[in-house]
Amino acid sequence: MDTTRIASLQLRARLYALIRTFFADRHVLEVETPILSAAGNTDPNIESFSTAFSGHVDAGARQRWLRTSPEFPLKRLLAAGIGDCCELGRVFRNGEAGGRHNPEFSMLEWYRVGWDHRRLMGETIELVEAALAMVGRRAEVLIESYRQLFLDELGIDPLHAPIDELRAPLAEYNIDPDGLVRDDWLDLLITHKLQPAFPRDRITLIHDYPATQCALARVRPGEPPLAERFELYLGRYELANGYHELNDAAEQRGRFERDNAVRRERGLREVPIDERLLGVLDALPDCAGVALGVERLLMCLAGTDAIADVLAFPFNEA
Repeated sequence: MDTTRIASLQLRARLYALIRTFFADRHVLEVETPILSAAGNTDPNIESFSTAFSGHVDAGARQRWLRTSPEFPLKRLLAAGIGDCCELGRVFRNGEAGGRHNPEFSMLEWYRVGWDHRRLMGETIELVEAALAMVGRRAEVLIESYRQLFLDELGIDPLHAPIDELRAPLAEYNIDPDGLVRDDWLDLLITHKLQPAFPRDRITLIHDYPATQCALARVRPGEPPLAERFELYLGRYELANGYHELNDAAEQRGRFERDNAVRRERGLREVPIDERLLGVLDALPDCAGVALGVERLLMCLAGTDAIADVLAFPFNEA
């Protein structure tokens, strides 16, 4: 094994120690939840791995899904009264392999009871700043609303502009518009026009997204309504995605069902809805949660654009 890979493993170990100390000092309980579940992630943009259990039928559903995040079981623990908690562990996403993606990777996810997304934004910044300090780096911080970022950088109001105005700056990329909806064009503007220009030594935090991009976040009424979520970037890498968590089971069921409807339209397999989560979601305390990609953070700390550089063995060597 070459010295570069050894150094990356040592860096990972140091980061894990920092993370665990960070949360222990803040009295956030580290927990471990199942990797295999009878329910999956309905998000149409994420594909899950599945496997079959061959044991006795009394053990439960035979088809099991490898988690794409620990979100659902962590929320079940929160509903049961566990309080502030975090998990650092492996997650799996099918089809995501390449220079910057690995089908299995490490995710840090944590929840704060009684917090909203804005308060959690501050703690997420503190964690990233602590990780940067570990390697002798600092970063400036820019906190801006989704709408204001588009207005400042592109002169486009993402909440009201007609779709042709969203498509115009992307003409040079010759993107096939077939099947693309408004949110797809907004995402493409971020990935193609905004994100690549983020400075290397800047933490960019974007908050209050269009309500159509709510995922599992609360939607704040208003004109227009806004999803109470945020994303944190370090340089041009998206590191974290956080929400002021929805605790309305009926609303969440509707979102899961809409996800599966989109899956049917795209010819993708439907994913079983997590009924255990929905059964307790109304008891979820007011809280905010965030998931952070560990490899993405390690890539930033190591100064590399290749995810293979921060893995013991990438997918093609596993």
